[in-house]
Amino acid sequence: TAIDVDACARSRDHGSMSSDRELVDAWSRGDRAAGNALFDRYYEPVARFFFNKVADDVARDLIQRTFLGCIEGLATFRGDGEFRSWLFGIAYRQLCKHYRGSAGERARIDLGELSVADLRSSPSQQFAAGQELRALLAALQRLPIDAQVVLELHYWESMTTEEIAAALELRRRALAAGGGR
Repeated sequence: TAIDVDACARSRDHGSMSSDRELVDAWSRGDRAAGNALFDRYYEPVARFFFNKVADDVARDLIQRTFLGCIEGLATFRGDGEFRSWLFGIAYRQLCKHYRGSAGERARIDLGELSVADLRSSPSQQFAAGQELRALLAALQRLPIDAQVVLELHYWESMTTEEIAAALELRRRALAAGGGR
């Protein structure tokens, strides 16, 4: 039987059928389509991560910084953990930089204690539609940011304790205990 090389090339889809690890490996070898597939796969979850915590214009900037950090740091991704944990780790550090930068050099911000509502000067945004989702979002925004991030990554992004710990650079035991430190 003859093999249709063109058909094989066309069927090489980088969509949902490829694992993150396969896409990262291909992207590392220069396959731009694999990088685009990862971007497509994770844009919405990363956007949701930020839109729940900051104003829309700031969220767009932090999304861009996160993906730029991903591109710039791809060579440092060792593959010890999951790609999404590594990506959300970048997102979390961008969020921390934003809040620490907006507080000024002399202010010390403890994201394990402060909530989004504490850090906002205006009323909380209502990102989600529906009364129940708005109430949930408002409640989440009153939690310390570290706790909010852990809950969102677990329940909305279906991340395991190990993945969250890797993303936030926490010890697993502290995370399971709810300490988040």
